[in-house]
Amino acid sequence: MDFLLLLKALILGIVEGITEFLPISSTGHLILAGDLLGFNDERGKLFEIVIQSGAMLAVCWEYRAKIGSVVRGLPSEPAAQRFALNILVAFLPLAVIGLLFGKAIKAHLFNAPVVAAAFIIGGLVILWAERREHRIRIESIDDLSLADALKLGLAQALALIPGTSRSGATIIGGLFFGLSRRAATEFSFFLAMPTLIGASIYQLYKERALLSFDDLGMWVVGFVASFISAFWAVRGLLRYISTHDFSIFAWYRIAFGIVVLLTWHYDLIAWTAG
Repeated sequence: MDFLLLLKALILGIVEGITEFLPISSTGHLILAGDLLGFNDERGKLFEIVIQSGAMLAVCWEYRAKIGSVVRGLPSEPAAQRFALNILVAFLPLAVIGLLFGKAIKAHLFNAPVVAAAFIIGGLVILWAERREHRIRIESIDDLSLADALKLGLAQALALIPGTSRSGATIIGGLFFGLSRRAATEFSFFLAMPTLIGASIYQLYKERALLSFDDLGMWVVGFVASFISAFWAVRGLLRYISTHDFSIFAWYRIAFGIVVLLTWHYDLIAWTAG
């Protein structure tokens, strides 16, 4: 296996793991990193599915006790049944809208100016959310109603716009809807599980012709790097928000969006996304 290819896999795996669950958009970062590394071809798109699965497995491992409790309680415990139903209801908006309009979104919105605008606008929305009075009515994800879950699912659906950030849309939507920072963040983690699993299975089926045993080493390196970096990113984020707000991510998004615009406008990077 080519050492340079393994190095690219390692870097992209780390980028995916760090950015997937932070409110800063993993898609935008992977586009930029992939272009810088010359790894945004069809083979690279398949690789993204693999490393996304690594990040998803990391959050499943971190919350394995909660997941196990819900699964065991599904046959008889109302709390477990309500939690599972909330996740399903929140998952549906993105799934339905994605299936209906996914091709059109990729054709018309998957370009550098849109990604940059989404980064900057998302950053401004975070600053707005943090500067308004935050009235908390839900401290725990176990206290969510179906209506709350649906609203969070609709917020997550905004992430179909490249650069918006799935976790960011869910978390900031949660702040607007009265969730505590921890509840909003944890719900975004749990909602990521069916979202990422569903997206990975769907994309893997579509790209199955590109599967090759020769890429196994690259996949393993990227998967492990994504798993480890996502695991620490999730833990680090929960520790961080216990004493801080999300403003730092807002300023980062704004700065990153400006970088995207400049690199696109001056042709410093040959953006494959337009």
